[in-house]
Amino acid sequence: MPMNHADQTLQRRFALSLGISVFIFVAELAGGFWTGSLALLSDSAHVFLDIFALAFSYIALRVSTLPADDRHTFGWHRLEVFAGLANGITLFAVTITIFYEAWQRIKSPVVVHSAEMLVIAVIGLIANLITAQLLKEHHQHDLNVRSAFLHVVGDALSSVGVIIGGIVMLFTGWIIIDPIISVLICIFLFFGSWRVVRSSVHILFEGTPEGISLSDVARAISEIDGVREVHDLHIWSICSGYPALSVHVCADFDRTTTERLSAIKKMLQERFGIEHTTIQIDSVNCGQGLSV
Repeated sequence: MPMNHADQTLQRRFALSLGISVFIFVAELAGGFWTGSLALLSDSAHVFLDIFALAFSYIALRVSTLPADDRHTFGWHRLEVFAGLANGITLFAVTITIFYEAWQRIKSPVVVHSAEMLVIAVIGLIANLITAQLLKEHHQHDLNVRSAFLHVVGDALSSVGVIIGGIVMLFTGWIIIDPIISVLICIFLFFGSWRVVRSSVHILFEGTPEGISLSDVARAISEIDGVREVHDLHIWSICSGYPALSVHVCADFDRTTTERLSAIKKMLQERFGIEHTTIQIDSVNCGQGLSV
């Protein structure tokens, strides 16, 4: 499948965003060890997740242009799901580690170079805002891009938290704010990673896509003229934003069968956003699956 100009532009923006995120990660990781700021180190962990998210989103954009073959009839779309699962599990481990270190520092506070920490956090925030701007134009129309965009926005919010902590320490000397900010960032990361893991597992177990009701779809199909019964209905996701459906429909075989089939396909696409469909017309219930 050839890439169009929009795909190439988006891929260049992803590549640039990835480069900026690598710069932020190196700066915050080195700065965290230099200044002794756990908040800066925890924010660098978030950036590390951003790098994975951007990299896999970029790979998904590239791989999605490859045609399906005899061994991969749906193409390589599931790569996005496995990447999300790996990202979520990795972030869980990082979050637990930072929580433990934060607790140790709350019990035994460590002096932090707040001025240097503040400068590095501001640089990180500016870089994140630039990255978000690069992806902003496309995030409304592509779920893959939207997930990467939300990662970057989340990291920008984390940088704001680090900046607040740096300002508090600079003017009050209250160094315990650093591990407290780290805990708040970790809570944000924990719930973010939980949503990613939950969605990934749901897709891998072929759960019904979020926002789609099986009964609503069955009812909508049964409302098509000539349809008597709907059974053996399955709806799942190949990857996020790519729902698929298979169903058996009881109806008479006559000259309107083709029109009826087209009407079902059009309705599923317009009302539920389901484009990949396999619909079997039966004259009687074939006994497979349950009637819905």
